[in-house]
Amino acid sequence: IPSLDIVKTQQHIDAINIIKWDANTDLTYAAEVVIEGFSCALPVAYMLAMLKKKSKWVNLEYLSAEPWVAGFHGIPSPQQNGLKRYFYFPGFNEATGGLIRECHIKPLHDNVSAKQKLTISLFCYPHAPIEDLLAALSAHKDPIDCYVPTSSTLPKIAAFFAQDTIDIGETLRYKNLNLHILPFLSQPDYDQLLNTCDLNFVRGEDSWVRAIWAGKPFIWQPYVQEDNTHITKLQAFLADFYTDFTEKNLVCEAHGYWSSEHLPQSALQAYLNVLPNIKSDTLQRTNVLKKQADLATKLVDFCNKI
Repeated sequence: IPSLDIVKTQQHIDAINIIKWDANTDLTYAAEVVIEGFSCALPVAYMLAMLKKKSKWVNLEYLSAEPWVAGFHGIPSPQQNGLKRYFYFPGFNEATGGLIRECHIKPLHDNVSAKQKLTISLFCYPHAPIEDLLAALSAHKDPIDCYVPTSSTLPKIAAFFAQDTIDIGETLRYKNLNLHILPFLSQPDYDQLLNTCDLNFVRGEDSWVRAIWAGKPFIWQPYVQEDNTHITKLQAFLADFYTDFTEKNLVCEAHGYWSSEHLPQSALQAYLNVLPNIKSDTLQRTNVLKKQADLATKLVDFCNKI
C-alpha cells in the first residue's frame, strides 16, 4: 500500500480506518467483531473491553489444504475470562472458511495468443535453489524474460550474474535468459504481473493465492517450518489442487524440488515442456474455486451466526 504512512497513528485508506496500537492507545472500546490474525495475542485491557462489549472473537488461522482443517474450522474455545474464541480456518473446499477473493475477480477464459518469449515472475524466499533455477532458465531452448520484484533474493541473483549488487530497473542477460529487476510492487501491480506472465514462482500465502486467481501455472514455495511441516502442507495442497491433472507427477516434482536445496534442470525442463497443458488444467481448477464463496463473505455469515 504505497500511501500507507507507518508513522501516523491513524489514517483512512481504501475505506478502512487504520489505527496503530501503542502504549498511548485507548483500549477501553472494543469492536463488535475482533479478528485476531494467526494467534497474534490481544492486549489484556482490550479483552476486558471485548467482554463488556460482548464482542465476537475470531482467530484467523493459516491457510492449509490438509484434510484435518475442515474438522477444526469454526470450533469455539471458551476462555477463562469469559470470552469465547472461535478458530476460523481458510481453505480450499466448502467445509472451510474459503479463500480471500475480491468481488471483481471473475472466472477466466483460456486466451490463446502467440508470444515470442516465455515470461516468468519470480518471488521467493532466499533459501530457494535460485541459482539452479536461473541456470535452467538460461539453458532453455527459447528466450525467457524473468521479472523479479525487489526482495531479499537480490544478493543471490547478483551472485549468479557475477555482480556485487544490482539495482531496480536493471536487466541482466545470460544465454537465453533476460532478467528484469522490478521495484517492490503494490498489490494491484503485482496482480497485473501475475496475470501477464506464463509461469509464476510464488511464496507464503498472499502471492500463492493471488497466483491461483491469475489462473496461470505457478510453483509454490511454502514458508519453512519446524519438523518439515511445510512439506506436509505442500503435499496436501498438491494432492488437492492437482487431483485430476494430466501432468500431475511432473507438476508435483517441480514443486517439491523448488522447496528443497536443489532443482535439477531436467525437472524444470520437463515442466516447461508441458506448460500449455498445465495452463489449461490450472485455469479449470481456478474457475472451480472461484465458484465457492470467498473468505470475507463466509466470515461475515459466520459472525452473524455465532
